[in-house]
Amino acid sequence: MNVVHQELAAGRWNQLTTVEQMANIGSEVERAIQWKERNNPSRFEKAFERALELLDFSLDSPRNKNHLKEIARTREILVDFLMGDNQFGTSSEFLRKYFLQFAYAARKHVL
Repeated sequence: MNVVHQELAAGRWNQLTTVEQMANIGSEVERAIQWKERNNPSRFEKAFERALELLDFSLDSPRNKNHLKEIARTREILVDFLMGDNQFGTSSEFLRKYFLQFAYAARKHVL
């Protein structure tokens, strides 16, 4: 597997809070949604792969042991929406709102 986020894979990801991790994942999800809506398959695939990589980092992070269900379900919903049959009936607006909450929370924590 080709790791895109080398620095994060080397341990920096585990230094981020779960909220910060989810906010970063949300950035990649937003990019994937935008590129899919703009019908740019190449850029969509790259953003989608980066989002999955970050979700996998979060699933492997010891700090997230109490959040594994939510992170795993988020990954499942994202894959279903962007690459599957959308069995869960997810919308891009739902995903944007979901991840935006983490961005607000992370930003508030930093300030």
